Amino acid sequence: MYNEAPVIADVMRHALQTFPNIVCVDDGSSDASVEQIRTTSAKLVCHPVNLGQGAAIQTGVEFVRKQPGARFVATFDADGQHQVPDVERMIDRLRNEPIDIVVGTRFHGDVSHIPKLKRVVLRTAVKLSLRGRRLGLTDSHNGLRAFNRLVADQMDITSSGMGHAPEIVEMIDKNKWRVVEEHVDIAYTEYSMAKGQSLLNGVNILFDSAVRRKR
Repeated sequence: MYNEAPVIADVMRHALQTFPNIVCVDDGSSDASVEQIRTTSAKLVCHPVNLGQGAAIQTGVEFVRKQPGARFVATFDADGQHQVPDVERMIDRLRNEPIDIVVGTRFHGDVSHIPKLKRVVLRTAVKLSLRGRRLGLTDSHNGLRAFNRLVADQMDITSSGMGHAPEIVEMIDKNKWRVVEEHVDIAYTEYSMAKGQSLLNGVNILFDSAVRRKR
């Protein structure tokens, strides 16, 4: 969560109806996001300064590791783009199939609702990722992922920003985690688009992917 005060309480209340064990990582917000989270039953962990999405995910994973009995983890964006039913399907697959991690993809089926620049950036990032292509991943920068305790215990994200996505692909490959994709619906609202990936962040995604490709 980073400066999501207008929507975060509604996002959390909706998700909590299905998943009562939620930790929200505040990544140094300067608005009223923290106060909004405290109106819900979600757990709250705060970064004193903004570190980036990769650092926030790692903090959340480390929190889960300390919870007795925790078996599965899902990463879920705070801006309202992700859908709870998608998470339910991903967790069901982890329970019932011989897999370790499920990665969401926007690129199974109709993609006309995805903004054109985003489609170009994400598909170019996939083409730059040798590991991602070998693993059959079509949308490795999708923030909606679900994984089991084995993955949670081994996850060690060192890229604090958007570089965490190709780093996770690298970990999937190196650790031999069994991976599948699941089609997910992304809600591109006026609010989320206003906060969405800028052209500079798109360039950063491509740069991070190109660097990982050379390793």
